[in-house]
Amino acid sequence: MAKYSILVNGKKHEVDVLEDMPLLWVLRDIIGLKGTKFGCGKALCGACTVHLNDTAIRSCSFPVSAIGEGKITTIEGLSEEGDHPVQEAWEKYVVPQCGYCQTGQIMNAAALLKKNAKPSVAEIEQAMQGNLCRCGTYNRIKAAILEAAGTPVTNG
Repeated sequence: MAKYSILVNGKKHEVDVLEDMPLLWVLRDIIGLKGTKFGCGKALCGACTVHLNDTAIRSCSFPVSAIGEGKITTIEGLSEEGDHPVQEAWEKYVVPQCGYCQTGQIMNAAALLKKNAKPSVAEIEQAMQGNLCRCGTYNRIKAAILEAAGTPVTNG
């Protein structure tokens, strides 16, 4: 076991865990933030997406020891009031069906827009391809991201 001081959603957390413990389990089981979901455990589906210094990462395969001085943001820390532009667009376009993948989808979309405020449809498809949705709401996801970017949506 090793002690780590990690910054999650603007708060310092002292955790005493194995160095190879995935960040996902630190967030869910140690800190108690349940919004980040476990999907595949192999960084293939995107359900566990969080931000490390505003970059989307897969927390299921990211060891806590690799965080260093980095700043972690989870879905709970994206917006206190749930009024992040991506969250508002998700509601407008009624994106979720089962909803399981949505926190990872939202976190990936928010990271995309942080780096590229006006992505094209092709750039959205490229950035989001690692986030799987069993319900197939990909067209609504694209429309919501375009909306959050302030791009007119014609066939959303």
